[in-house]
Amino acid sequence: MANQFTIQAPNNFVTRISLQVPLLIDRAGDNTKRRFIEFFTAQIRNKGTREAYLHAVKRFFSWCERHGVQFEKIEPIVIATYIESLTLQLSAPTVKLHLAAIRMLYDYLVIGQIVPFNPAASVRGPKHVAKKGKTPVLSAGEARLLLDGIDLSTIGGLRDRALIGVMVFSFARVSATLGMNVDDFYQQGRRMWLRLHEKGGKYHEVPAHHLVEEYVDAYILAAGLSGQRKSPLFRTIARDKKLSNNRMHRTDALRMVKRRAVKAGLPVSTCCHSWRATGITNYLQNGGSLEHAMQIAAHESARTTKLYDRTSDEVSLDEIERVRI
Repeated sequence: MANQFTIQAPNNFVTRISLQVPLLIDRAGDNTKRRFIEFFTAQIRNKGTREAYLHAVKRFFSWCERHGVQFEKIEPIVIATYIESLTLQLSAPTVKLHLAAIRMLYDYLVIGQIVPFNPAASVRGPKHVAKKGKTPVLSAGEARLLLDGIDLSTIGGLRDRALIGVMVFSFARVSATLGMNVDDFYQQGRRMWLRLHEKGGKYHEVPAHHLVEEYVDAYILAAGLSGQRKSPLFRTIARDKKLSNNRMHRTDALRMVKRRAVKAGLPVSTCCHSWRATGITNYLQNGGSLEHAMQIAAHESARTTKLYDRTSDEVSLDEIERVRI
């Protein structure tokens, strides 16, 4: 169980913030509760990071509560034991994220003089070295099969084709795509461009592929969004099968992608990130450079882009088939 702790914040930030404060934090006093709230509002600005970190620390404090560990008794060995238990349940990258969330929260509590030291500072996470990502990648034929199978007689079909098109042809993250407003699809010179809303409040502008231009134009025209330039581009579908005024959430997009993947006979593991990885892999297979792929994908490092590159999978399969017994 958790205590509901509500605070009022300035209108230019958040008019009302309500978080589920873990019982351990609630029992630690008002100063600790307030500092906890401040961490997730004033310190963490990215919505996705906030949700992930909040989930991580709530899970940790719930574990402490189940094991009878009070807030003031949390020390390195407690956190190390918890992290060790997580390694049996979650992947190494996820465990590292949970540890990072706990460590960052305690840093903030130390600065606010809530605790004398950070008990997570000396705890090491599991080792993890990735040379290739685990995101399922589709072949060009599979991607085209799914796109061609979308019913374009409905506004939902036009929306989904446009959304998938932006992700695959522009190597766009789903959150960056869903963050777009209508005026983020704009003309520059003779070409249409996309203004993607990336992490950290950054904008990433990329020219629209001719098919993306076709898909998004058709969607905007059918939806009548041309005069609503400051409103969300990709919206949810209401019960009457019409577009609502609400922006799609990434969970909405994920359900849509999985539903259409199953309908097309593709792996159920297909996800929104699959389109980003599929676009990058196809680009490299067709002679594109890693450097340009990195720029289009808005990666800080070519190493990150390389994780999405599955061109070696085909080579590996050809080589393994050389074994003839």
